[in-house]
Amino acid sequence: MPFRATILTLYPEMFPGHLGHSLAGKAMERGQWSLETVQTRDFAEDKHRTVDDTPAGGGAGMVLKPDILAKAIDSVASDTRPRLLMSPRGKPLTQERVRELAEAEGVVIVCGRFEGVDQRVIDARQLEEVSIGDYILSGGEPAALTLLDAVVRILPGVMGNVHSGTHESFETGLLEHPHYTRPQVFEGREIPAVLTSGNHAAIDKWRHEQALALTRERRPDLLPAKPQPVTK
Repeated sequence: MPFRATILTLYPEMFPGHLGHSLAGKAMERGQWSLETVQTRDFAEDKHRTVDDTPAGGGAGMVLKPDILAKAIDSVASDTRPRLLMSPRGKPLTQERVRELAEAEGVVIVCGRFEGVDQRVIDARQLEEVSIGDYILSGGEPAALTLLDAVVRILPGVMGNVHSGTHESFETGLLEHPHYTRPQVFEGREIPAVLTSGNHAAIDKWRHEQALALTRERRPDLLPAKPQPVTK
């Protein structure tokens, strides 16, 4: 059964975006995954098709109305797909969670806008808040595209080589090792000799050491904490 993504958004024209090209686009053409959009504004009933209102208690910005968003969510066929809300306050997206989502039948993604989404609809529709980083975007659409990019590329058959994703950053708990290709010498810099030695054990050892060193330098938070000494 193909992976199905449903996006609830005020800007359906932003999809599929870059996912209509390259590996993801070809996989969509082959029917390995599908994407549909739901225009949230279609569920507003007033003549101005209003989807937001001022925040209770005052403050800047506007908030997406719970009744409108709930109707949009309820219009999606009931199934077991996770319901996600792209939100800067959500749990950080990890490669582990990406793999879990790729093993599901698909996802329903709500794209927030303005100041945020009424908490009551988040609770009532059991939306899982997901963040792609500690920064603020203009809306949930770019975040949804990023999440889907990460998921779709690891769906079975999307990448030509089934081993292509197994040694990438975060798949092994480490950042990825450096890569090199021809020419042998570029602006006086040579490919490390071990990579052209033909000694695969030495190559694997070098790559692991490089990945470990890069992770220690750039993302020490990914490394397991040192065990604390036992006190008596």
